[in-house]
Amino acid sequence: MRFPYGVCDFNKIITDKLFYCDRTDRIASLENTGYYLLLLRPRRFGKSLLLSMLENYYDLARKEKFQELFGHLLIGKNPTPLHNKYFILKWDFSCVDPSGSAENIKRAFHNHINACIRSFRINYEDYLHRKIEIDSDDAVSSIKSLLDVVRKTPYPVYLLIDEYDNFANEVMMGVRREKKDIYEAFVYEEGPLKTLFKAVKSSTDGSGFDRSFITGVSPVVMSDITSGYNIAKNIYLDSEFNDLCGFHENEIEKALKTISAECGLKEKDIAEALDLMRVYYDGYKFAPDAEDSIYNPTLAIYFIEAFFKTCKYPRKMLDSNLAADDAKLRYISQIPKGGQLLLDLMRKNHSLIISDLSDRFGIEQMLTDRSKDFVFMSSFLYYFGVLTIDDETEEGELILRVPNLVTQALYVERIQQMLLPEPADRDDGVFVAKQLYAKGNMEPLCEFVEQRFFKVFHNRDYRWANELTVKTAFLTLLYNDILYIIDSEKDAGSGYADLAMIIRPDMKRFKILDILIEFKYISLKEAGLTGEDARGLSMKDLQAIPAMQAKMKEAKKQVKQYGDALEQKYDDLRLNRHAVVSLGFERLWWQEVKAQR
Repeated sequence: MRFPYGVCDFNKIITDKLFYCDRTDRIASLENTGYYLLLLRPRRFGKSLLLSMLENYYDLARKEKFQELFGHLLIGKNPTPLHNKYFILKWDFSCVDPSGSAENIKRAFHNHINACIRSFRINYEDYLHRKIEIDSDDAVSSIKSLLDVVRKTPYPVYLLIDEYDNFANEVMMGVRREKKDIYEAFVYEEGPLKTLFKAVKSSTDGSGFDRSFITGVSPVVMSDITSGYNIAKNIYLDSEFNDLCGFHENEIEKALKTISAECGLKEKDIAEALDLMRVYYDGYKFAPDAEDSIYNPTLAIYFIEAFFKTCKYPRKMLDSNLAADDAKLRYISQIPKGGQLLLDLMRKNHSLIISDLSDRFGIEQMLTDRSKDFVFMSSFLYYFGVLTIDDETEEGELILRVPNLVTQALYVERIQQMLLPEPADRDDGVFVAKQLYAKGNMEPLCEFVEQRFFKVFHNRDYRWANELTVKTAFLTLLYNDILYIIDSEKDAGSGYADLAMIIRPDMKRFKILDILIEFKYISLKEAGLTGEDARGLSMKDLQAIPAMQAKMKEAKKQVKQYGDALEQKYDDLRLNRHAVVSLGFERLWWQEVKAQR
């Protein structure tokens, strides 16, 4: 078995017999859904491969290869009448350099369109009876010439556009005024992008652009060019196409079984690997009424390829190609109240509720409107794949959540940099966390939180006031997805543990401990103290406060209960249990809780 990491060429995947999850049965549904379709999915989610599949299916010049490419697939057993009946014109806007001046970008844009038309002219020279004239200064003129020539043939054009919003995505991650000016010059009024889409729209007849399929990440550009191209039918919230890009769990399991046979692994090894992939890569749902969640295909292939090659899990569960998604979280963290949103997601079991997704926000709002609301920020994170649809409330609202541990790691890293901007502080945080991993020593970690994090908690920009706040601080410092499967609400049988860090199965060779922590919080008001009073207490006096004693007793009882449940679930835990009680954002009292043998 060979895996197509980084390969988005359908022809190559099929002819080289690479791993492929068949989605060709959706071709008929796409045809029946509409002529001009728009599909939005996060980056690195298989959109380019989907377009390549459509290209190979509809291309009239590849008719002789239909049986080779599709004969063994679902659509090959019942093809639609439209297979191999189109000229294919394909644009990939990720190839357009978004740097430089507006004129530079306009030139790169025209050059790309013209280059694609030159390829079209070469690919179909046996079908064209006139020459397509290419205007180096005006790609729209070149398109008109192409359509004039095509109309003299019996074949229409199927237009495929990949990453239509790539330019906007690059611009929106920077808020400099000149970038906004460039975008406006490119998109608004008679800018080249809007002019292009107007030309496409005006040519949507049977002898021109008969069909189009556009992929992108967000609706930003489509919102800004609506009058130029208001015929695109959005299918990204359609449950029928929820898995058009992405893998089902049974497809992952099938691949793992093949690997296990090659590596001589046992049935339990398959289950273990599947459990690990599930918590790290599963959890994406793009339609509210979709039945099943799907796996990120790029991350799944990254894991499976490494597993197949070495019969071991990859050391890092996050492929560096997806690390750039942190830029989206950085963008949100810089918006007023955006940092609070990220913190709330960590506190509220990694989920939030909104009335509905916003699908009409343009670059003006992205770059200049400083009063961006909760729905806007949440929708933005959904489109970029760092939030996903979880469910609906009884009132019809949408529940969004962080999809998996890989994405959660991005949040944790962003929050850590937001709360501890100094690299030296973050380095010290790594050191104190290691004392707990390796030795079960909680004291350095608690002292670090008292002396550095609690100063941040006094910031009036953050509305924090319970044990979830303290848990966020510890999670930010302790998060390590190389060594641990980290769950901040781990199901422990009869309840949910505040923070459970279970050593990854492949990391048990190291001398580290499984960690379980239960947090409790007492406000200064409950204790009848001021902040200054609390900071002046000795540890003995702190422990003598009745409310602290009551909370510590409760925490110890729960950590014992949850720890016993986890040790029944896992055979070989090295569980180190702790109870932590916080007095406001001033002081911490911690105790290790020994298991009763």
